[in-house]
Order: sequence, then C-alpha cells, then structure tokens
Amino acid sequence: MDLSLFPRIQLGHFPTPLEPMANLTALLGGPRLWVKRDDCTGLSSGGNKTRKLEFLMAEAVALRADVVITQGATQSNHARQTVAAAAKLGMKCHILLEDRTGSKDPDYTDNGNVLLNRLHGATVEHRPGGANMQQEMELVAERLKGEGLRPYVIPGGGSTPVGALGYASAAMELVSQAATRGLRIDHLVHATGSAGTQAGLVAGLHAINSPIRLLGVGVRAPKEKQETMVYDLACRTAEHMRLRGGVPREAVAANCDYVGPGYGLPTPGMLEAVELLARTEGLLLDPVYSGKGMAGLIDLIRKGHFKATDNVVFLHTGGSVALFGYGQAFGLKGPQG
Repeated sequence: MDLSLFPRIQLGHFPTPLEPMANLTALLGGPRLWVKRDDCTGLSSGGNKTRKLEFLMAEAVALRADVVITQGATQSNHARQTVAAAAKLGMKCHILLEDRTGSKDPDYTDNGNVLLNRLHGATVEHRPGGANMQQEMELVAERLKGEGLRPYVIPGGGSTPVGALGYASAAMELVSQAATRGLRIDHLVHATGSAGTQAGLVAGLHAINSPIRLLGVGVRAPKEKQETMVYDLACRTAEHMRLRGGVPREAVAANCDYVGPGYGLPTPGMLEAVELLARTEGLLLDPVYSGKGMAGLIDLIRKGHFKATDNVVFLHTGGSVALFGYGQAFGLKGPQG
C-alpha cells in the first residue's frame, strides 16, 4: 500500500503519540489500556479530521478551488478543522450547521467549535435537524458558482474514499509505532459516526494484514446501518487504494449500545467517562464522540469483554473544544433563565 501515490498537503503533526493509560488500567483492573492521541494533530486544537483533510484539501487545491463547503452538527469538530485548513491554505470556507440536538443553550449555540469557526473566518448558515445536508451543500455550491467562485464540497466528516485515506495512513502509523516499542495490539477501539475514520482503518489494517481487532462505538446510527455505512465506504476506499479483493465484511464491527437518546445528547456513561479520564489520566474527551466511545470501552471492560492480558488502544479523535458547549450537562453552570 503506497499512499504517496495520492496528493496530500501537510496540515497536522504526525505521528501522534501512543501513550499508556496506567491509572485507568489499574482502576478498571485490566486490560492494558493505551491511547492514540489524535487529539494532538495540531490543527485548530487537533482532532481526527485533520488526517482526512490532508488528502481532501490536496484534491481541492488540485481542482483550483477557492472556497470549501462542508457541513456538520452545531458543535461539529469537522467543520472547525475544515475552516482552519482553508484559512491555512488561503481559501474561503462556507459551512452549514445542522441543529441535531434542539439545544438553545447559548454556550452550545455560540461557544466551543462555533466560536472557533468564526475566529477562523468561516461564513455560516444554519439548517434544521433532518435536513438533506448533502443536497443543501450542492445548492450552496451552485449559488457560489453563480458568484464566480470555484467551490469544493466536502461531505460531513470528510467521509469519502479520499478522506478515508487519512485513516488508512493512521493504521500504518499505529502499527509501526507498536512495532518500534515491541507492543502487541489486540484491540483498537474508537467512536464511529460518519464512517470515514473506521472505514479508513478497516482498509488500512486489511492492506497490511494486521490482526488487530477493530471496534467502532457508534454515536448516532443503529448497529446495522452503521456497519453498512462503514463497510460500503471501506470497500470504496479499498478500491480507491487499488487493493485487490476489497475488504472482508467481518472486518467491520460496531457496537451502538451507547448512543443514548440521540446524537450529541448526554448520557450518564459519557459524563462518567469524561470526568474519569480528566481525573485519572489528565485527558480531555469530547461529549459527542470520544466521550461516548470511551463510555462504551469502559462498560465493555466491566462486562469482561476483553482479557486481562489484552492490549487495547483507544483512538482519541479529539473535539474537547465542544466541552465548552456542555457545561450545564456537567453541572458546571446554573440553569438558563
């Protein structure tokens, strides 16, 4: 697998650290826990989307785009990193934010990622929950073309075969780091939403014949839908990478028992996980993705899903900026009104 064949622009700080979580391991009584720090990618406070944007923005540059359009939820980490990448490359960025939670808390609607979007210079439009966001972006693209601009549209989460190359690369990076330190990784666990991170990891691990078992903890869709989305994108990513034979269906596994009442809505497990990691490892998770992903991992450990001797890596996808929109959920501010 030679990813140097694909256009790429350096935006992040790689490789990201691979660190032990000794305190959490001791607290939970095993397995041996590690964290892959993709919250440390560097672009606008970091996060997993930076890896995808290195390939996506390279394609935008090759197409001579002068404005990038993307979409996400109100506190979208992807939108924040996309507008930062556009600023770094001298492009405009227009984002559509979908109201998926219905929250009217000013901290949620104006702070966190929303604040950073504005600081990076994005132009922003809002859409109600359930809108066809891909269609909405295409309509905006046509409007901007009419204004003489050359738009490049990035689907939510950067989840395309081009974007997923970022996590095919991450798979190789992680395996190389583990080999250097003589670490056998048994399981890799992460939060899965728009499918691009997991699909890239599936394709990358398969390409290098890695025995690591990958598990995505769902944050939005039911299990069948999530796994179908991931498998479809993993197959298209493998084809884009020119891998023969595609990827096996059994390489795709998602546990969607930790979504709770809906995307971006707090759960007791997420609140516990965020506070536990902050107080035992000094790590800041986010309330939408890594918080629910870690909640799933902690619960599975307590249920005996892993062997005590296993080495389990948690992929930290970043997004802690969103915590500033969730102070009320953590009891850190009084009720509105």
